[in-house]
Amino acid sequence: MRRVGIVGAGITPCKSHWMERTYYGLSQMAVKACLEDAATSVKDVDAVVYGIYNDIFELAAIPEHPLHGIIGMTNKPGMRVTNGGATGAYAMLAAYTFIASGLYDTVLALGVERATDCFDFESMTETPEVIKTIGWSADTFFERELGWTASDSYAEVVLAYMDDHPGDLKPEVSARIAEILCQQAKNNAFAQRRDEVVTAEMAMSSRYVVYPFKLLEMCVYSEGAGAVLFASEDKAKAIARNAGLPVVWVTGLGASNEHHVAGPDYKTHKYMGRIWSDHIASHKAYEMAGVKDPLEEIQVVELHDAFIKQLQITMGEMGFVPIGKTDALIEEEIMTPGGKLLVNPSGGLTFGGHFVGGSNMFSCWSARRELIQRQLERGLVHGTGSTVAQYGVAMVLERSE
Repeated sequence: MRRVGIVGAGITPCKSHWMERTYYGLSQMAVKACLEDAATSVKDVDAVVYGIYNDIFELAAIPEHPLHGIIGMTNKPGMRVTNGGATGAYAMLAAYTFIASGLYDTVLALGVERATDCFDFESMTETPEVIKTIGWSADTFFERELGWTASDSYAEVVLAYMDDHPGDLKPEVSARIAEILCQQAKNNAFAQRRDEVVTAEMAMSSRYVVYPFKLLEMCVYSEGAGAVLFASEDKAKAIARNAGLPVVWVTGLGASNEHHVAGPDYKTHKYMGRIWSDHIASHKAYEMAGVKDPLEEIQVVELHDAFIKQLQITMGEMGFVPIGKTDALIEEEIMTPGGKLLVNPSGGLTFGGHFVGGSNMFSCWSARRELIQRQLERGLVHGTGSTVAQYGVAMVLERSE
């Protein structure tokens, strides 16, 4: 298996609604930014993997087909990936695999999403139609017909975890994490909620959307695009020399999809009090990268945090804090400013932006930026998705000298 590196990344600003850009235009913006970052041309890209979550959002059954020519990939291979909230991470996994297998030398992973073209003419707003459209991701015969939404799906997992660990996920800890992410988003020029001010007190007093999720402790929907350029070792080194930036190597990858039906044994069903997909994916990535102690060996984490309490559980599943004691993230000052670990310096999905098909490209862009600018050694990028947090992907990144 060949060595694979990241040599370029670019994203658009994250917005609640891009009035002036179609998803075609957003894709062009992200690809242009990525290729400029790598100081290379689309002519030197061998293949592309598209991360687009939702056909209905884009009002097209094959939303990737009009993108291929307008980003300059005519007559080259392109493939679309859709895996719910983990779409971007799985698209990057596919791009990595194309290169590691020896099939191609340079592969672009492009994630894009628009959501608000779905419009509800009864309420004259986008929100009801967007929620209904996401509902089509659920199990057709049971979940969707019971009124499934993404929020209550993840709430099921968190509530089951709270039943198992009643002393964890204290409200003041989750609120403090929201405050930290809000502050960190101010260092990200592309963050959707960059200008917001959210304190722990404000988060604590905000209304419940779905118990136990409060309004200021969960993401808002975004539109945007992100692109990441992967390359084989020789190509990566040549592109990096030309761009004047170090290669960020992908040294570990792991992925896992759980069952969607609840049951007592995670090996045969979905054990609701855990996110085993995150645990398995991260530990597979650690094994591949030779990471023994993630808290000691990894300096920056960009993880999928659609909900703050899910962030805490995921950090436990990935081994940064013990399961059942995730409040240690704050109580032991692990992710507080100046703490041991930099967690979601972009503001995360909560304050940075969550354009589902490309959210994990957004996370990868941020982790790579931090590794290079702060001269850190190792980072971890994570994506999760689908109902009850079924899908998990983890990717270990290492900066070259």
